[in-house]
This record gives sequence, structure tokens and C-alpha cells, in this order.
Amino acid sequence: MPDTQDAEKQISQILRDWSDIQLVEAAIVLAVGIVLAVAIKWLVPRLAERVPDRFRLWILPWEPIFRVVVVVFLFAYIIPLFINPTPENLIAISGTLAVALGFAFKDYASSLIAGVVALYERPYRNGDWVRIEDAYGEVQSHDLRTVQVLTPDDTLVAIPHSKIWMTAVYNDTCGKRDLMCVADFYLHPDHDGVLVRQKLHDVAITSPYLNSDRPVVVVAAEQPWGTHYRLKAYPLDGRDQFSFTTDLTLRGKAMLRRLEIKPAVAAPVAQPSV
Repeated sequence: MPDTQDAEKQISQILRDWSDIQLVEAAIVLAVGIVLAVAIKWLVPRLAERVPDRFRLWILPWEPIFRVVVVVFLFAYIIPLFINPTPENLIAISGTLAVALGFAFKDYASSLIAGVVALYERPYRNGDWVRIEDAYGEVQSHDLRTVQVLTPDDTLVAIPHSKIWMTAVYNDTCGKRDLMCVADFYLHPDHDGVLVRQKLHDVAITSPYLNSDRPVVVVAAEQPWGTHYRLKAYPLDGRDQFSFTTDLTLRGKAMLRRLEIKPAVAAPVAQPSV
């Protein structure tokens, strides 16, 4: 019984008396915090869409930071309403929570910690175009446990932040509007390479999606089946990448057809001998 009495005494020292706990105040603060977090998640992306494009990718990353500040404030305000906030009590509660999370919610806690690390290291930010394992798309939201990525097929993928511990994150934009696009052309080897290179360059610089402040590069590589051209250029906005690549491909094909340049012919597939 002494152990039970000691435990009850320790709990009574940590928790406030029920008559001293302001439940109404805690409920109001919690409700206001939730409404504020939801409002931030709704307002910041819409504000970013209404400002000039050069400010959009600067505003979007602030959304998860503001929401984390709200959550930290909620914990800092509400916890002292229920416990006596002495250093000893805070250390005891922190240790208990750490042990409980470590055993019962290991993966969840790992994702939460990784989410905080991601806010500092910024492997991805709202508005970035990233590839994480098989998912590629634009980062829509940086939540506490997951990052929400919208794919080109309009599918929203929730990826745990814990992926950054062991998985490579490919970021095409890194907080900028620049995103290189590549249009591929496969041609028969019998053609004037210098002419094709110049014409493909002209196709890129006449595109309405082109960011003229970035270079246009044409790379050619000879293959056993023909010549592989890669037309590399940057659109004005990363969200235009698919329209830009389509524009380069279709107008490039039309140009090659006018020049009567034949496409590459695939090598015949070897048939098994009977």
C-alpha cells in the first residue's frame, strides 16, 4: 500500500485540483486554436494565388510554420491549466510521454519529429515539385505527420515525413519557380544534325511558356538505332511543365516533318530460334 499511496501523492503533486482547473477556459482556447490553424491552412494558399507569381513560392512555406506556432502555443497555454508547472513536474511528464510514444507510437512519433526537421532542413516546401519514391507532384500541404503531394493525375498522396530518414527526396524547384523540362526526339541517323539542333532551339525560344531568362540547351547523343535529341528549357512557372513539354514536342514534330527528317526506326526484336 505504501507504493500506491506514494504514486497517488506524486500524481496529486503534478495535477491541479479539479476545483482549480479552468475547463471552460481550456475548451475556449483549444477551439480558438483549432479554428486559427484551419484558417491559416485555408487562407495562406489562397493569398499566395492572388499575389504576383514571384511571391507565391515565398508565401506558401510559411503556412506550416504558422500552424506549428499555433500548436506550440496551445500546448504551452493549456498544459499549465491542468498541471502545476514546476520544473520537476515538466521533466517527469516529458519523460513519461517520451517513453509512451517510443513504445506505443514509434512510427507516429518518428513522423512528427521528421516533420519538425523538415521545417528546418526544407527538403520540400509548399509549392515545390518533388519525387518521393513513386510519387511525383506539387507539395500542397506540410502537415504535422504527412506531406500532401498532388500528382499530375490529380491524386492527392499523403507521405509520412519519416520517409526523409531513409528515402531520397528529389526536389525539382527547391523553393524557386525554375523547373527544367525535357522534350525527347528520336531521329533517323541520316540528317543534318547542326540544322536540327538550330531548329529545335528555335522551337523552344518561340514557345509562349518559355522563361527567357534561363538557357535553352539541345543535347544530341548517337545511338545504335539513330540519334537521340533532348531539348531542355524552363517554363515561366513549374505548374506549366506539362503544357510546356507538350508544346515543345508537338511543334518540334511539326518542324521535323516540314524538314522531311525521318524518325528513328526501332531495331527488330530478335526471335528465338526453333
